[in-house]
Amino acid sequence: MSDKEIPNIIVGRLPLYLRSLQRMKKEDRQITSSQELGERIGISAAQIRKDLSQFGEFGKQGTGYTIDYLIKQIRRILHIDQEWDIAVIGAGDIGSAVARYKGFANRGFRVTVIFDGDPGKIGAQIGDFTVQDSAYMVDMIKKTGIRIAMIAVPAAKAQQVADQLVEAGIQAILNYAPINLNAPSNVRVQYIDPSIHLQRMTYYLE
Repeated sequence: MSDKEIPNIIVGRLPLYLRSLQRMKKEDRQITSSQELGERIGISAAQIRKDLSQFGEFGKQGTGYTIDYLIKQIRRILHIDQEWDIAVIGAGDIGSAVARYKGFANRGFRVTVIFDGDPGKIGAQIGDFTVQDSAYMVDMIKKTGIRIAMIAVPAAKAQQVADQLVEAGIQAILNYAPINLNAPSNVRVQYIDPSIHLQRMTYYLE
């Protein structure tokens, strides 16, 4: 089965499996089972076995999974057995926090540049980065070959930024702006809007 045929919901669970496995490795664990993994994540053991079987056979019945081997295989499936450079667009509170965030290390990602169009922010230092002028964003991304970008600009500017990123050759966008973006079908867009998740939770509160 090709990657395009794998349901998105299954792909979305793989990082959860990977995170739990990495925690087990830090606990000096060597073997786990779908039952234990499911209990840690809140997913049935049968679902985990079904998900993983979409990509091959990684464990043995009665023996379980070798944690280190399964980590390597999931990283390979997710294409994070390499390091991906990321461009951040927007040097406000969210963009600055993302640029300073150290949690991407050893997870397959590395922020390499941050852009903004505000003259008051261009040239400012944010952690290890100097804010670059977004007027040169398209050319710079084309030259560096970056394929992943994070949009952290106001909603009114997000679509224009997305259009520029597509022109620059970006293929994956993580959007923090509270607006849905129009992008070509070959560009993967994911959304992070804390207010949406909060609204989902408050439904269950009395």
